[in-house]
Amino acid sequence: MNINDHRAHPRRDAHHPAVLAEALRAVGRRAPDTPSDSNSDSGLEDKNKDELLQSVLLRRKTTSDSYDDSAVATPDIVPIENQDLGGKSNPKYLQRSLPKTGPVDEGEKTYVVVSDDAELREILRRGLQREREKVSPVRREKIRDMVFTKQFSRFDRQNQEAANSQFHGFYVLFWIGMTFLIIKMGAENWRKTGNPLGTNEIMKTMFRRDVVVLLLSDGIMCGLTGVSWIMQRLVFRNYVDWERSGWILQNIWQTLFIAGVVGLTLLRDWPWTHTVFFVLHGIVMLMKQHSYAFYNGHLSTAYKKRQSLLFKLKQLELVSPVSSPSPTSPRISALFTSHLELPPSANEYHEKRRSMSKSQSTEEGDIETISKAIESSEPLDMEQLQLFERLIKWEVDALADELTGKATDPAHYYPNNLTFANHYEYIVLPTVVYELQYPRSDSINWSYVAEKACALVGVIFVMIMISQAFIYPVVMRTVYMKEMDWTTTKRLQEFPWVLSDLIFPFMMEYMLAWYLIWETVLNILAELTYFADRNFYDTWWNSVSWDQYARDWNRPVHNFLLRHVYHSSISSMKVNKHTATLITFFLSACVHELVMWCIFKKLRGYLLMMQMCQLPLVKMSRMKWLRNQKTLGNMLFWAGILTGPSLLCSLYLIL
Repeated sequence: MNINDHRAHPRRDAHHPAVLAEALRAVGRRAPDTPSDSNSDSGLEDKNKDELLQSVLLRRKTTSDSYDDSAVATPDIVPIENQDLGGKSNPKYLQRSLPKTGPVDEGEKTYVVVSDDAELREILRRGLQREREKVSPVRREKIRDMVFTKQFSRFDRQNQEAANSQFHGFYVLFWIGMTFLIIKMGAENWRKTGNPLGTNEIMKTMFRRDVVVLLLSDGIMCGLTGVSWIMQRLVFRNYVDWERSGWILQNIWQTLFIAGVVGLTLLRDWPWTHTVFFVLHGIVMLMKQHSYAFYNGHLSTAYKKRQSLLFKLKQLELVSPVSSPSPTSPRISALFTSHLELPPSANEYHEKRRSMSKSQSTEEGDIETISKAIESSEPLDMEQLQLFERLIKWEVDALADELTGKATDPAHYYPNNLTFANHYEYIVLPTVVYELQYPRSDSINWSYVAEKACALVGVIFVMIMISQAFIYPVVMRTVYMKEMDWTTTKRLQEFPWVLSDLIFPFMMEYMLAWYLIWETVLNILAELTYFADRNFYDTWWNSVSWDQYARDWNRPVHNFLLRHVYHSSISSMKVNKHTATLITFFLSACVHELVMWCIFKKLRGYLLMMQMCQLPLVKMSRMKWLRNQKTLGNMLFWAGILTGPSLLCSLYLIL
């Protein structure tokens, strides 16, 4: 079925009027044409300002989000706590029923409610609740929208901002210094061993055995991601219900998948180089499958909902209206209709659902109630038929917008996207967040690919040289300690010296490994796959807190955690943003600890504990004495980066 391409319209600015009629218009409801409305509105104009200030004030406060940097400071509205609006309409009584608040700050927005009409107060209460849900970052849609735009990475020569940076010379100086360091190391190795690479144990370990087996295993692993595609085809064909058993089967498959990846490294007893590559790539494939399955699973639910509503529209066309007012429920006055004035879109659809769930006392929504009324074949009058049709069509159009997403090509609309080619194209793209369509480049710049490929080989060579010269001897010394049965106390006496020997080499390896993956590998993949959004990292080196570092140093994984862990835990588990942050950090720490276990074959929890310690450090960075001290915050951040990797490795080697 064709789905009309409805583009999302910008949300209207929320005004904050001081009169009731304007307040009703701001929340999307028209003031009913009743004497009470006219009287209250005209009477309000005759009141002086002192009387207005004695009316009900709905204060606004701001909250911030620690993990989601897109959720800026947003207002919150204190709800009206009044159980008896019909009987107590005196403004002074209503003011006493509100929570205690401080004085109104300059520039703070307030609503003034003065009306004796209980129905109007209820309409306004529901409307204000909807406005709060519209701007609140706490309850988002189940699948968070991600924005992909055409852009270059920070160190890419095509990035004009980086090329024109006043610090570009330091970037050039760094690589000149690395070149001289490698030349010196090669000369020393030639003088001592007759080989520029020295004894070259690391290179021998990498290519000693199972290189072909590793590559074949990696290809098979990528091919097995097609199981998630098959699952979504079954969901679309109604062989599997995603809401009931589909997501459970998907999670079972993902568990078996990562268990197989880890198990193969143990079965083959691969060296650490093979293990790190295979496990990390396996985790990437796991994230890709999860994003693909749960996004399309979400769309399958919307698609089936839309098909059901289209069927209800056909049923509604066959209903003959009765002339007198129909007693059939729901009554027109009981329906939530303020959203009909807004253009149908996926965002407005989710906001409407959240507002209704908050404002209605029952779990059954308007559309469900209307559907039951249509199926019951009870008489409906003309006003009911017209309003039912408007409500259903609005939902159909909003769901159509959900199914098209940001795609501009109908071939990428759901369910047209569920193809073999689309799935495996996504598998090779340098992103772990699935979208219906991504921004693409027009052609492949092969000279750019060759440049990045040379950088890839060069960085790997530099990393091997540094590891061979500075890290390998220290590791062999710790192995010798254990082979000679040194006591734990004696080994701990060597711990400070091992740590000091590893700090600078590990810092260099950490920087080079990051550059290797996020600047060379991902850019090569992006160029070869026409992927135009190359915002793989941000200026994490300027971080003043650990949450900023978590957001900026690895944007693809951050986007995955933001959509599928942070926001999904908020919408599905109904937790607050602080608990969602804790869940996100804990899951990330567990995955990192799994990698360390695969390397060292030890389950110690050192990395997990160190990563979870970032949360109190984030809290500390927001204290008054450190909040605006950017230089001090950046110094503390770099102190952690400088000592963290070497400290972690030293703990695993010594203990």
